[in-house]
Amino acid sequence: MSHLESLRGAFETTLQLPTLAVEWLLMLYETIQLLDDCADGDKIQRSDLDSVIWASLVAMPSNVFYLANQKELASAVANMILKWQASDKVERAGKHDEVSFVWRAGYYDVVLTVVRLCHGVAIAHQCAADVMRLYGEKYSEYVKEFENA
Repeated sequence: MSHLESLRGAFETTLQLPTLAVEWLLMLYETIQLLDDCADGDKIQRSDLDSVIWASLVAMPSNVFYLANQKELASAVANMILKWQASDKVERAGKHDEVSFVWRAGYYDVVLTVVRLCHGVAIAHQCAADVMRLYGEKYSEYVKEFENA
């Protein structure tokens, strides 16, 4: 099972998010993964690029869940981007550590925001640790990226 499929299952079953919220979150995930691949100079499939172009310029900004919660979601995405850029900056400077590793998980801050918007603070509080555990990368894998660079 791919990480994307695992996320879909968690969003639908464990977190019981509405379909429009799930679709928006998954498009965001695919978009940031492709952009990270671009930044790293990894090979990208044309079909993945075409999908992300459509998602980022049409489907995500017109998603009804996003439109209803645009102010908070845009703020959460802005913070996610800033955290990723901070992580990338220290990584490229060879100063990565356990703390910069955590910055890469900003997507899950967005997920937690979506849970709070859909279910309220009490439910978000109950499942916050489960949301944060969805981050699929292990620190040992992160360190290996730099050993092979």
